[in-house]
Amino acid sequence: MRLFIALNFGKELLDAITGVQAEIRKLGIRGNYTKPANLHLTLAFIGEYNDPAKVTRAIRSVQFEPFKLTLSRPGRFGDLRWLGFTGTEELEQYVVKLKKALTAEGIPFDGKRFTPHVTLVRRADGPELPESAVPGLQSTLSRVSLMRSDRTDAGMRYTEIGFQMASAQI
Repeated sequence: MRLFIALNFGKELLDAITGVQAEIRKLGIRGNYTKPANLHLTLAFIGEYNDPAKVTRAIRSVQFEPFKLTLSRPGRFGDLRWLGFTGTEELEQYVVKLKKALTAEGIPFDGKRFTPHVTLVRRADGPELPESAVPGLQSTLSRVSLMRSDRTDAGMRYTEIGFQMASAQI
C-alpha cells in the first residue's frame, strides 16, 4: 500500500485554501487542482510499504506540541503550484525527529528536503499567483496522520489509517 505521513486541515484552513484555489482559477491557471478532501501538508512520503502498524508505532514514538502555522506565500516546484507556511520551526524539528524514528524502524521514505506546503494544482500553466491572494490565516494543528493513498476511477483518495495526537492541546 502507498503511505505518507501528513497534517490534515480543519474546516477554517480548508476554506481558506480552497478560496485561494478559486482565486487562481479566476487568474486563468489551468491544471489538475487538488480536491478539497485531499488537501494536506506532507511530513514524510513513504510510498509502497505493507506494514502500516510499524509506521504508526514510529509516529507515536515522537511526541510533539500542537503546531501553530500561518498560510504565508505562494510557491512552485516546476509546474506544481503550492501555498507555504510561516511559523514552521517546531514543525521542521518534529520532521527531523520523525524521520529518525522511521529510519530506526527501517521504514523507507523520500529523502527530499522538507518544504512545508500544501499543493494547490499540478501540471499548472498560467500566470504566477500573487502574494496578495494568500490570506495570512493562522491555524493550530494537533494531529499527525498516517495516510493511505488509493487510485480510484474518481482520482486519488486519501484515507487516515493511523494517527498521533499532540501531547498538549491548545
